[in-house]
Amino acid sequence: PPGKWKAASPTDVLEFGAASYFFARGLYQQYHIPIGIINSSVGGTPIEAWISEEGLKEFPQELQSAARFRDTGFINRMARAQRAAPRNANPEITDQGLAGPVKWFDTAYRPKAWKSIIVPGYWADQGIKGLNGVVWYRKEIYLPATLKGKAAKLFLGRIIDADQAYVNGVFVGNITYQYPPRRYQVPEGVLKEGKNIIVVRVTNTAGKGGFVPDKPYYLTAGGLRVDLRGEWQYKVGDVFVPRGGFGGGGPISQQNIPTGLYNTMVAGAIPYQVKGFVWYQGETNAGRPEAYRKLLPALIRDWRNKWNNPSLPFLIVQLPNFMDMQYLPSESQWAMLREAQFQSLAVPNTAMAVTIDAGEWNDIHPLNKKAVGDRLALAARKLAYGEKDLVSSGPLFRSASVEGDKIRIHFSDTGSGLVAKDDDELHYFAIAGADKKFVWAKAKIENNTVVVWNEHVKNPLYVRYAWADNPDGANLYNKEGLPAGPFRTDQ
Repeated sequence: PPGKWKAASPTDVLEFGAASYFFARGLYQQYHIPIGIINSSVGGTPIEAWISEEGLKEFPQELQSAARFRDTGFINRMARAQRAAPRNANPEITDQGLAGPVKWFDTAYRPKAWKSIIVPGYWADQGIKGLNGVVWYRKEIYLPATLKGKAAKLFLGRIIDADQAYVNGVFVGNITYQYPPRRYQVPEGVLKEGKNIIVVRVTNTAGKGGFVPDKPYYLTAGGLRVDLRGEWQYKVGDVFVPRGGFGGGGPISQQNIPTGLYNTMVAGAIPYQVKGFVWYQGETNAGRPEAYRKLLPALIRDWRNKWNNPSLPFLIVQLPNFMDMQYLPSESQWAMLREAQFQSLAVPNTAMAVTIDAGEWNDIHPLNKKAVGDRLALAARKLAYGEKDLVSSGPLFRSASVEGDKIRIHFSDTGSGLVAKDDDELHYFAIAGADKKFVWAKAKIENNTVVVWNEHVKNPLYVRYAWADNPDGANLYNKEGLPAGPFRTDQ
């Protein structure tokens, strides 16, 4: 469908990318020149889908995959398999919570045989093993007379996967997939004095279903905040029977194949004269970080060729911190993909925003997009707008040298000087000898370098920093408040 330009009004901006908004806002506040942003994005997609066929000429495996989808016979076989799949125009309602004359969210419903469960948390960790289906949650709260009839806001953190929320039998909102935060408006006239009933119908199709920990769960109204964490009641409404897809392995997503998004999401923007690109992707390729070392430079070359400008600025958002913390030095595919992004800075006219302090351990879509947009704006000001003296990045690894039983690390982009955030000791440096068995190192800032050591490693050779899926606590910054990028010297 055709697109159209929209002003960044409070209404329209909600349909836009938050990082894009803060990026453009930062530039506008600096230069007071209108900024146009073309938002071409599809979540959960790999980098090879965004590259043209010409751009993939050095990747025969990817081109072979793309060729399958130009094979009419292959496409027809897929279509026949999908047509042959059983369909029911009037499917039977199998969710017990919706099948009866009185629905489980109705205030007239009288609960029977419900069991206790803790929110937040996943039902697989609380006695419901291996269930994909529908689980209903119910909680009674008591409110004072001062809140009777007042409008309220219901915060239900994040839920895996989909949910429908009710307060006193009134539907207040739903979201159909796991990532967005649940923030539902409770209209006037719904809340009562005394007992109020919150019911949430949760549908999950894969993995652990339930309420994601370390998120906000409360109801707020009239200045009062009611904590919803703790004991709820639950009952299983439906159990899904596993089904295979085309070829026995599930459906094939054509948008994820090599070149699969280029024509629809990139080519249409080529007629525009652009100032540069912002590339905010990588999670879907984290399982193949070695390939990313070549694919990201290939994408940069491909897009610059398509716009017929070999020096168009290209800004990269490095992967944020995500997943469980590791309390010992360990290997990490996310760290390796960050390394591939860092190495892409060897391509001229590129810059990178480090975000290892802006993520969330339990959310692949962290909410702090302002830090991402602001750091991208700094990078653009230096790279695309020519503010050469601007400190636009945190410290980036340059070199390391062994000095006896210590290793000294040199950085670029140190700005006004290196600092340990919060005046704490430096954390997340690891050191190893020839055996490459890494142990945590002590570290100190010395003459705008970092010196690391461990008394048990007498002949150190290698050092790593923030090398983990979630290097929470990595605290080397420059005085301008920008975090150092992760690195290793043992490739």
